[in-house]
Amino acid sequence: MSQAQQPETQDTGEIESVSGPVVTATDLDAQMNDVVYVGDEGLMGEVIEIEGPITTIQVYEETSAVAPGEPVENTGEPLTVDLGPGMLDSIYDGVQRPLDVLEEEMGAFLDRGVDAPGIDLEKTWEFEPTVEVGDEVEPGDIVGTVEETVSIEHKVLVPPNFEGGEVVEAKSGDYNVEQTVVELDNGEEVTMHQEWPVREARPTVDKESPTEPLITGQRVQDALFPLAKGGTAAIPGPFGSGKTVTQQQLAKWSDADIVVYIGCGERGNEMTEVIEDFPELEDPQRGNPLMARTTLIANTSNMPVAARESCIYTGITIAEYYRDMGYDVALMADSTSRWAEAMREISSRLEEMPGEEGYPAYLAARLAQFYERAGYFQNLNGSEGSISVVGAVSPPGGDFSEPVTQNTLRIVKTFWALDADLAERRHFPSINWNESYSLYKDQLDAWWVDNVAEDWPEERQWAVDVLDEEDELQEIVQLVGKDALPEDQQLTLEVARYLREAFLQQNAFHDVDTFSEPEKTYRMLTAIHHFNDEAFEALDAGVPVEEITAIDAAPKLNRIATQEDWEEYIDELEAEITEQLREKY
Repeated sequence: MSQAQQPETQDTGEIESVSGPVVTATDLDAQMNDVVYVGDEGLMGEVIEIEGPITTIQVYEETSAVAPGEPVENTGEPLTVDLGPGMLDSIYDGVQRPLDVLEEEMGAFLDRGVDAPGIDLEKTWEFEPTVEVGDEVEPGDIVGTVEETVSIEHKVLVPPNFEGGEVVEAKSGDYNVEQTVVELDNGEEVTMHQEWPVREARPTVDKESPTEPLITGQRVQDALFPLAKGGTAAIPGPFGSGKTVTQQQLAKWSDADIVVYIGCGERGNEMTEVIEDFPELEDPQRGNPLMARTTLIANTSNMPVAARESCIYTGITIAEYYRDMGYDVALMADSTSRWAEAMREISSRLEEMPGEEGYPAYLAARLAQFYERAGYFQNLNGSEGSISVVGAVSPPGGDFSEPVTQNTLRIVKTFWALDADLAERRHFPSINWNESYSLYKDQLDAWWVDNVAEDWPEERQWAVDVLDEEDELQEIVQLVGKDALPEDQQLTLEVARYLREAFLQQNAFHDVDTFSEPEKTYRMLTAIHHFNDEAFEALDAGVPVEEITAIDAAPKLNRIATQEDWEEYIDELEAEITEQLREKY
């Protein structure tokens, strides 16, 4: 919206000093977290400290040429996001300004002080009420639906801060988001537009223990280190180890209903790739465009640092809104390290006492507040919804002992550790199976047993045991060489190699291998296990290990992942392995 359309101001003060994104003002009657407009250009900011007559503000835009003596106007309201139909298939900056709308108005480079609502206030939507006159509704109840995209039905909710009451009018037809669609007997009018403070979690009835996995289509994650719907995960890794590609794969292929992707302080070329690729991708679940269930928040490294600090909250609030409708939401934050760096910069300008490595002392608390908004919830309207949060961490030099990584690990329950050595060997996803872990495995086993295979936990444990044994044997191999090992241990190394190359490796850019459904993941694992069992039977029968590993069928294990007819291929391959090995004894 233009400067004239900004919220009515409540009080006016005067700038006293400017230090980067931090501005101090005097004579401003304000409360913590109030949104203010700073300077002659009306730059958006937020009150972050009040000390006597001095009010400290973090500004979400570049502050060059802003000078002492210019006015500061207070809106009296906290930083909020616009919620309603139209958020999907949209690209926002860190404070929910629609970048595509602003680009149409002023081109690729945005002017300072410009604003626009997060959703189109004039566009009409076909509203279909789900309540009738006389029905009693409470906060959070669904009163109607709108077809937001070809993939998602938008459910119009009674705002959580309403009292609720009896429906006296429910209208069907085409309305914009600010027009009343349901009226209650106490005078409350429900529209399709809500506003919600980003730093306040939306209310729910209860937070439950998750029991269903978020299927990612990535074998190393689904099989060995699963994430629950409503769970939290961290992807730490050094530069070039594949954090962004891994998160993009999760955004593309996870079986969440809604995806919120936050590019927080990342390089512009990476966000450009996301913005260009996502509209062209097809949703594997529904066959519709992927953007039809996706919201992108782009806050690149050259954008103002204060907006980077707020973009995480903008994203999680949008996720909570769709969760309230009963949807499963996956939120990707790339990366929380850049978010923490923004907090560190603002904290230093406030002259706060620094903690470890200069980060603010409240770093751990802020990370916990963010991740705690994830979960599997019982909503106010009786539905169930979830928010799964995956946060990338970019530790300087790949040092996992630095504060952001360590504080994140204390909070999340799934840890996908990316390894620079694996990335250099072109092993992707470069998730180190010796350092990664998931605390959701046991509670998710029942789902795998009921929906995929009864022996799933045993198959997974077999793979983990083989990889653990390989890790121990590699230390001996480096000292004395592989030939010095007994034949059974040499064979174990060969089986582990197929686990690494055929199963754990996955090509994100291959049309078939980019996604592996749970049934395929299970059958690939059982095929390698079948080779293991037949190979050790042959070894026990006196067949030399060199002859066992030289059979023609064994290398075909590496080609399962790229087969469209993988079921038939695996059946034939297992029969071929059995035949070729048993011929030798």
